[in-house]
Parts: sequence; structure tokens; C-alpha cells
Amino acid sequence: MSILVAEILGTMMLILLGNGVVANVVLQGTKGNNSGWIVITTGWALAVFVGVVIAGPSSGAHLNPAVTIALATAGKLSWTLVPEYLVGELIGAMLGAFLVWLFYKDHFKATEDEVGKLACFCTLPAIRNTASNLISEIIGTFVLVFTIFHLAGPNIDLGISTGTKIGLGSLGAVPVALLVWVIGLSLGGTTGYAINPVRDLGPRIMHAILPIKGKSNWGYAWIPIAGPIIGCLAAAFLYTYLSV
Repeated sequence: MSILVAEILGTMMLILLGNGVVANVVLQGTKGNNSGWIVITTGWALAVFVGVVIAGPSSGAHLNPAVTIALATAGKLSWTLVPEYLVGELIGAMLGAFLVWLFYKDHFKATEDEVGKLACFCTLPAIRNTASNLISEIIGTFVLVFTIFHLAGPNIDLGISTGTKIGLGSLGAVPVALLVWVIGLSLGGTTGYAINPVRDLGPRIMHAILPIKGKSNWGYAWIPIAGPIIGCLAAAFLYTYLSV
């Protein structure tokens, strides 16, 4: 399986199950309605587990441009492979969001709360404050990427010279799932912890396209893109500096 296909399938499953648990909790008439934040964070953690299991053997299971960019910045991934990762991640996120809408279509129709429906696709701040929201995404992504570097260890090799597709998938999916779980529990309360540009952008695009009342808050959309990119670069630079 190519990097492109692996990242599409892995990210699609990540978003289907991750945004799927949000839909189950938020939308009216579901079996999981109002089951709360613990259910959402647990569902997202297990969604990461599934995505890594699927994509890991073929692409290393980045499923997140912040991971891809950080690894390339640290010299652990050839920049020539980055576009293939990014395209696969965005397509996968969009497909996953479409499947969430298809799966919960009746419940979207039964739900009047437009903000709640938007939350089934993309992140929203609990308190709107541009600086604070940006800092939240930077710190959350820094924790994600900096810890991934340490889980992988100094000998991680994602084919910078050979193009071979090995890496994060060899870690096993459980540690990364636990990492995302604790980020959600501890740092997710302010912005909903996008910590992944395509996790927010892909579904936000689909929300704009699909026949759903109330459209995406594009004024906020740059924060879950810029924050994770800044956070991942900070993690890559610090890890590289400490490894010298």
C-alpha cells in the first residue's frame, strides 16, 4: 500500500471514529446523547489507535500534517515525501467527515443546534480569545509531537534517503492513543484540541459543502491550522537541539 493510500485510509478512519463519537454525544436522539467529555476523549484516543493500526505498516501513520512537518524539519523524513503525506491526510479527513454525516444523517436533521452540528465536524473554542486559543493549540501540539519524538527514539528512520515507508507504525498504536487521550483530558477544554490541521480543515470543508444548516466559522479556521504548525516546529527544533 502506498503512502498516499495508507494516509487516506488511516486518516479517514481517524475522522470517522473521532468525529463520529462527537456526533454520538452531541446530536439529538442518539444512544450516546449527552454522555460527556470522557466519552469524546476516549473515542478520539481509540480512533487514533485504529488509524495507526491501518496506516502504520505502509506509511508510519502520520495522519497529521503536524507530525509530517515536524519529522521533515528534524531530518527524519525526506521533504520530497511530504506532499504525498499532506494530500493523503487532507483527502482522508474529508472522506471521514462525509461518512460521519452519512452515518448520522437522520440525527443531523433532528438536531436544531447549529453550533452542535458544526462541532461534529471541526473544533470550536469554549471562550473565544484569539491569543489564548492559538496558545492552546500550540501547546497541545507541542506535547503531541515532542512526546512522539521520544517514543520513536533517536534512531527513527522514515526513509529520508531510501524512500522506505517505516517509522511511527512500528511503535505500536497504544502509546500514541494514550498520548492523545491524555492531551484531550488535560488540555482539550479550551479549543477542543485540534492538534492536527487536517482534522479541522478537512471536515470544515465538508461541512461547508454538505446540505447542513449553519455553515462553518471560517474566521476561526486559521487557528487550528497555524497553532499546530507552530507547535510542531517548536517541538522539532527543541528535540533536535537536545539531541545534538
